[in-house]
Amino acid sequence: MAACIANSRSESTSSSAFSLNPNQFQKSSSSCRSKFCISPSLSNLVSCKTINRGGKKVSIEDHEDELWLKIREEASCDLEQEPILSKYYYSSILSHVSLESALANQLAMKLGNSEVASDALKEILLSVFAEDQEVRRAIRDDLRAVRERDPACLSYVHCLLNFKGFLACQAHRVANKLWSQGRTVMALLLQSRISEVFAVDIHPGARIGRGILLDHATGVVIGETAVIGDNVTILHNVTFGGTGKVSGDRHPKIGDGVFIGAGTKVLGNITIGEGAKIGAGSVVLKDVPPKTTSVGNPARLVGGK
Repeated sequence: MAACIANSRSESTSSSAFSLNPNQFQKSSSSCRSKFCISPSLSNLVSCKTINRGGKKVSIEDHEDELWLKIREEASCDLEQEPILSKYYYSSILSHVSLESALANQLAMKLGNSEVASDALKEILLSVFAEDQEVRRAIRDDLRAVRERDPACLSYVHCLLNFKGFLACQAHRVANKLWSQGRTVMALLLQSRISEVFAVDIHPGARIGRGILLDHATGVVIGETAVIGDNVTILHNVTFGGTGKVSGDRHPKIGDGVFIGAGTKVLGNITIGEGAKIGAGSVVLKDVPPKTTSVGNPARLVGGK
């Protein structure tokens, strides 16, 4: 099934795939109980991702639509409990025809300011989402990671709209793409706005895998040459920084499936092995072997693998 990334300037008036409005969604939600409440016509939604880039329309198919349909279903059902939110849910989710479009809109609204208009930011976000399939896959993997691994997450909608760790991570993915393209000025501007709005400071040069959970996220700092693997969980006030003694490649490398406790500082070009756990408040200055637990200041291994 195809999803859609619509041009940010025409999207709000071009929802030809479904001609519904906030009042209709509010009415339809009244019949929603424990099961999905989504218009039958939406189950057959087939359209294409389109975006204006350089005066040309670019179309991209994305067959990973099931998660997006699930999000729309959750949103419609939420309106049964809180119909007063119909306008907000419509503008944030139900008026969009793809996960990427809704995410770009959400990020642009939060990160835009008087100096950088939300519309301009949305164009940039949509452009990256449209051209990079890996970013699109990472968005979905991150959503699933938060839903599965964070017991406080009530739904995919809850994550998409309210979890600043998830939002900061997706904005960083765009900044990282711009950085790799040599668009350093825009990448650094995005980094600055992400830090100001979400209290998460990730250098656009840092590389982050998929299935990432930034739980609470406040105070997370990730340096330029840091590399983070897949399925990593990072709690609040974590720093992946340098020691201040070297330049160049100076930040940690975090393996797949690592868990980093709150308040941890991992400093220097060291490796945290796959599946390792770092206890809260630890200061890690040396390599940590795979599938081990390290705690303390300075951190030391405890127990076996």
